[in-house]
Amino acid sequence: CKRRGEQRGKMAAHDVAKDSAESFEVLFEMSNLLNTGLDRATLSILIELCELGVNPEALAAVVKELRREAAALREAAREEEVSKLLSK
Repeated sequence: CKRRGEQRGKMAAHDVAKDSAESFEVLFEMSNLLNTGLDRATLSILIELCELGVNPEALAAVVKELRREAAALREAAREEEVSKLLSK
């Protein structure tokens, strides 16, 4: 009896893990279809934060702001590179 219970527990854990992986794949596919630009690792982190109770709208705002900041830094680096090339 005890062994059967352990086996059922392992099977249930396996089913939960499988369902979780399948759900993640669906979310990742949706993310790609919506052209979010999120990679698997980032999407996984965002999902975990939502599961921990972080407000999804706040997360979206943070992601947008980080993207704006990254774009501004890239642009500044390009401008600096062009400036260096022109000053030679």
